[in-house]
Amino acid sequence: MSLNHEHEEPEEPEKPQKSRQPHKELPFRSGRVHISTRRRGADITALGHLALHLPHGLASLTVVFLVSYLVGLVSGLPWWLPFGCWALSGALVFSRPFERLLARWLFRLRYPAPEEERKLRPVWREVAGRAGVDANAYQLWVENSPDVNALAAAGHIVSVTSHSLKALTPAQLGGVLAHELGHHTRGHAWASLLSLWYALPARIGWRLLLRLAPRVKRLSASAATLAIIAAIVVVLALATATYGLVFLPLATPYLVAAVSRRAELRADEHAAGLGFAAHLLEVLRAEHDRLESRQTAREGVMLRLLDSHPDVHTRMHHLQAYVERRQ
Repeated sequence: MSLNHEHEEPEEPEKPQKSRQPHKELPFRSGRVHISTRRRGADITALGHLALHLPHGLASLTVVFLVSYLVGLVSGLPWWLPFGCWALSGALVFSRPFERLLARWLFRLRYPAPEEERKLRPVWREVAGRAGVDANAYQLWVENSPDVNALAAAGHIVSVTSHSLKALTPAQLGGVLAHELGHHTRGHAWASLLSLWYALPARIGWRLLLRLAPRVKRLSASAATLAIIAAIVVVLALATATYGLVFLPLATPYLVAAVSRRAELRADEHAAGLGFAAHLLEVLRAEHDRLESRQTAREGVMLRLLDSHPDVHTRMHHLQAYVERRQ
C-alpha cells in the first residue's frame, strides 16, 4: 500500500463475491422460533419395529409373571406388585436421570468440552429451530471416536463423535444433527429403546437357560428320542394352529434390519426437508471416498441382510433424487 494519498482516487467498495463452496457455511437465523405443538410422532418404521419385537415382549411378560409369582409365594407379596412395577418401568427409561446413566455407562458418551460446545450448540439450535422443536429439550453428548458418526437414543439423547466436530463444517454438522433429530421426531429412537427394555427379561432368561443346559445330566438314548419326537410334534402343532407364524421369530432379525434401513432413509429425508440434503450428501461422499480407499472384503448376502444401515450408495441415491426434485 502506498503511503502517499494525494493523488489516489477513492477505491470503490469490493462487491461481495459468491462463495465457491456454497454448502460450507450455515446461515443462522435470528428472531423467534416457532415451536410446533406436535414435536414427536411414530412413523410406519417405528410402529413396525415395535410390532416385530412383540413376541419378545410377550416372552418377557411370561418370564416376569413366573418370577413375580415365585417371589409372591416366597415373600407373601401379591404377585401383581412386582409384575406391575415392571410393566410401568418403561416410563422410567425416558426420565432424564436414567438417560444420563444410559449415555455414560451404556453408550460411553461424555459432556461436550467448552470448545466443542461453542461449535455444537449454535448448530443444534439452528437445526431445532428449522424443525420447530425446543432445542433445550434434548441433551447433547460427545463420543470419543475417530469416525464421523452420530447417535439418537432414548427420548432426548443426541450425540456426535469428537472427530465429527473437528472434521465437519457447521453446515455438514447440521446435516448430521438433522438426521439424528429425524430419528427422534419420527419415533425411531424411543421405539428402539422401548423394544430393548421390554425384551430384556426374555433375553436374560434365555441366557440363563443356555448356561444351565450343560449342567443337566445327559438323558438316555430312549429318553432323548422321546424328547425329540415330542418337540417335533409340538412345533408341527403350533405351526398348523398359527398358519406358520410360529416360525416368524426366525426371520425377525432380518425383518428388523430391513425396517432399520428404511428408518435411516426416512431420517435422511427429514434432514433433507430441513434444507440439509446437499450438506448430508457431502458427508456421505466423503464416507464413500474413505470406503473406496480401503480394501475390505465383501460381505456375504446374509450379512448384508442383517445390516441395520443402508449402504452409502443407496443413501446418496435417495438424497440426490431429493435435490433434483427441488431444483
